[in-house]
Amino acid sequence: MALDRYAVLKGRPTDRRLAAERSTHYHIRVDDGGRDHRVAVNVQGSAWPSLVEYVLDPDFEHPLTERLTRLSPGLTAIPRGEGLDYVRDGLFDRSQMRPLPAARPGPDNDLNEKIDHIVVRAINEPDAMFYAFGEPFGPDPVADHGFGFAPSRGMHNIHMNQGSPEERFRGDNAVGQDGALLIAFPQGRWAALFLKFQSQAWQTDDATGHPRQPVQARRRRMQA
Repeated sequence: MALDRYAVLKGRPTDRRLAAERSTHYHIRVDDGGRDHRVAVNVQGSAWPSLVEYVLDPDFEHPLTERLTRLSPGLTAIPRGEGLDYVRDGLFDRSQMRPLPAARPGPDNDLNEKIDHIVVRAINEPDAMFYAFGEPFGPDPVADHGFGFAPSRGMHNIHMNQGSPEERFRGDNAVGQDGALLIAFPQGRWAALFLKFQSQAWQTDDATGHPRQPVQARRRRMQA
């Protein structure tokens, strides 16, 4: 199986909302030059273990960035299996991934704040450009519940989309369709945010993206 749709959204970040109370998402408003989109970024999972792991690279370098700059603003559909792949593409050092709670007391010590730091920097930089990889949603003929624009549209699943053992998420597993947030700053500088749930396995099937061994089973065996 796979995501219903997979794409990259290019646009300017104009606003944001931190996850609050029981919300599991940090929201970013993105303008593609004529339409508004809401990019919903998970900061909390719903399956055990529920923390989100992240890598935030403030000096991202990869051949991918040159191709992205040539895209037109808006949504660009990506053929199945030809997108980002955390397991196979060498996008980042997976040993640098760290789990963080969505929110906790104190400065700069939770995922909300880590994401907010780089997003606010991009909002305040007129020439910064967002590239959000994930699954588009909408347009729906209602006001967006995050920012109020209509019709409501945007991107979600901005995270690893393979290795999920839970039955309700297995249908989204596939190779070459992981989500991420890349930001182009002036002078050719890039930042990149990569996210995965603790429950997702790194060892995935090359054809299906299903976990070869679920995280829960591996942990239970280690604790036995």
